[in-house]
Amino acid sequence: MFDLGFAELLVIGIVALIVVGPKDLPVLFRNVGRFMGKARGMAREFSRAMNEAADEAGVKDIQKTIRTATNPVNSAMDGVRDAAKSMTDFNPDSETGKLAKERDEARKKIEANAARAAADRKKREAEEAARKAEEMEKALAEEPKAPATDEGDKA
Repeated sequence: MFDLGFAELLVIGIVALIVVGPKDLPVLFRNVGRFMGKARGMAREFSRAMNEAADEAGVKDIQKTIRTATNPVNSAMDGVRDAAKSMTDFNPDSETGKLAKERDEARKKIEANAARAAADRKKREAEEAARKAEEMEKALAEEPKAPATDEGDKA
């Protein structure tokens, strides 16, 4: 809106410092800041109200129709994008969603069976290892000891 460079702002600041004085300058800048904030808020509100009025009047529909008429290739591409989006959107109530639920349930059952089978295998391996350890202990316990030699037999 206003094209103020650094040099112009510096001149304005020096003049304000001389005219208002260093004591009241922060109060002046605070009040100017508040005024600018209120002005921007009013401009935003006005712009929003104008956009809402344009929407109610159907300006966007007319604008879209004009764009379609002037550039049919883009409108065709928009149709293709919409079709692709509708195909990639996931709807859990659709047939695809039902199949996904069935597949998920089947996957969970398979994982549970695999986990159960792994636990059974580990249990069998542990039992086998325990059995082998017991056999080793028995074998060591039953192993014949070397005969003791009597010194009295040598004479």
